[in-house]
Amino acid sequence: MFRSIVAFTLLMVFGLLSIWAGMHYHIIEKKPIVIGETVIEIKKGDTLETVIKTLRNQRVMVNRFWFKLFAYRKHLDRTLKVGEYVLAKGATAADVLQQLTEGRTRQYSITFPEGWTFKQMFQAIKENPNLQHTLSDSELKDLMAKIGSDKNHPEGLFFPDTYFSKNTSDVDLLKRAHDRMQAVLREEWRKRDQNVPLDDPYQALILASIVEKETGAGEERRQIAGVFARRLKKGMLLQTDPTVIYGMGDDYHGDIRHKDLREPTPYNTYVIEGLPPTPIAMPGKQSIAAALHPDDGDALFFVARGNGRHAFSATLAEHEKYVDRYQR
Repeated sequence: MFRSIVAFTLLMVFGLLSIWAGMHYHIIEKKPIVIGETVIEIKKGDTLETVIKTLRNQRVMVNRFWFKLFAYRKHLDRTLKVGEYVLAKGATAADVLQQLTEGRTRQYSITFPEGWTFKQMFQAIKENPNLQHTLSDSELKDLMAKIGSDKNHPEGLFFPDTYFSKNTSDVDLLKRAHDRMQAVLREEWRKRDQNVPLDDPYQALILASIVEKETGAGEERRQIAGVFARRLKKGMLLQTDPTVIYGMGDDYHGDIRHKDLREPTPYNTYVIEGLPPTPIAMPGKQSIAAALHPDDGDALFFVARGNGRHAFSATLAEHEKYVDRYQR
């Protein structure tokens, strides 16, 4: 009789445990709790209890007991990541916890157009409301050391397109853009034509920035790069206006005068031999590839035709004809 009672009791306990496990599975892993797309923010120092309150304030009606139990059992309470999250309609409590612990935060994008200078880029960063602003203009001199760069000058060293989570710091964003540019540059340098007249990836970046500023036409980039590559090989001056403009800085007001072409700035390629000391803008991947795979024609000159394209020529006499036709 006693054994029968014990057996019956154990059977009842196992039955209740099975029902309990079924409820747990249904409530946490099967029952949708997000009625419509919902945005929440997890802040530094938030606990599991804080998260539950945040969810309930957004009308995501989680069951406090089961939610905590599931989190503790999976050790998910220890790995909640700070950030802004978009919870999809129909998500379960398990889905929500998984998203918060994996750090799948809402991503914002900030686009720095190819050809922008660092000055323009930094202004866009300062004006972005979703970033955490820690850098002042006076602190920019320390920026390159903060992001681990071996260069002192920031120009051209950041990749144009960058994604970030809300409240990412400006330094972290710039480090990510810098590291992305270095990765692209390394890969393109590895695949370069072996006869390019460039000593290292940084010189490739400098040439790419000039190509970027000279043309917006993708099909012309290799031709432009080819002209500069041949000039470098022959020891000819590059004589490219964008470098002169960059060297003029705030003194440039829309036109270049003859005296500007004779001004001996480090960026005046009508005066200095070879490449300028740094990039003059932020090049895109296409311009980097063009600088490392220049066209193998014979052109040494080009002139703008006024329609966004250029006329290329191999001799000075031919070039003068194009100048007369399109410029004079």
